[in-house]
Amino acid sequence: MVWFRSLLFQIYFFLSVCVAALTIFLLFFLPFSVRFSIARGWGQSMLTVGKYLCGLEYVVEGRENIPDVASVIMIKHSTVFETYAQLAIFPPQTWVLKRELKWIPFFGWGLAAMKPIAINRGAGHTAVSQVITQGKERLAEGIWVTIFPEGTRVPLGQTKRYGVSGAALAREAQCPIVPVAHNAGDLWPRRGLKKEPGLIRFCIGPPVSPGDRPPKETNLIVQDWVEAKMREISIGYVDREKTVS
Repeated sequence: MVWFRSLLFQIYFFLSVCVAALTIFLLFFLPFSVRFSIARGWGQSMLTVGKYLCGLEYVVEGRENIPDVASVIMIKHSTVFETYAQLAIFPPQTWVLKRELKWIPFFGWGLAAMKPIAINRGAGHTAVSQVITQGKERLAEGIWVTIFPEGTRVPLGQTKRYGVSGAALAREAQCPIVPVAHNAGDLWPRRGLKKEPGLIRFCIGPPVSPGDRPPKETNLIVQDWVEAKMREISIGYVDREKTVS
């Protein structure tokens, strides 16, 4: 039954994201706030369907840590859950993503209408400069910027070097960084279909002010909080240093 419910959820996911993305694309001429409300509605529907179909309960911890000003969000990326949960939890936002995602039919069309910062991940410093330039523009408009600092979905229990673009943007814009950890990977494997019922803790950490410190130092502060929180809340998380030793 778990497999069947997981399959139904996956079917809903594919169909609903196509409908939502196509709607956003066709309404590209409307204000961003209207387009984002459609995306938020889709994210909320995913949370609801996941709860009642697959038993994916969730709780948001640390809502009081969400700043009143547009900020940079840095989220641990291990499943699809966080990609839609953030839509329902945070203020209007856009995302730093690989440019190839915009080329996907339907989904990519809608994504392109949401003012993403689409980068060539192989461009190095050029990509970082793009994130800073376009990110400052989005933040000035009151649009938050979400970054998955590891660049891709990471298997449960692992971590990768955090990219510097989020911290560099926060320093240039002098806005807070909001770190986020969650244990969705315990219930929803990175590339798996099966979704086990259970409680997902979506944890929002205290904002990190970039100040005048080098972005690499700010990155370490954010990464230390996120990875420590992952060790606390995830039964499947393994500290990489302990694994290596």
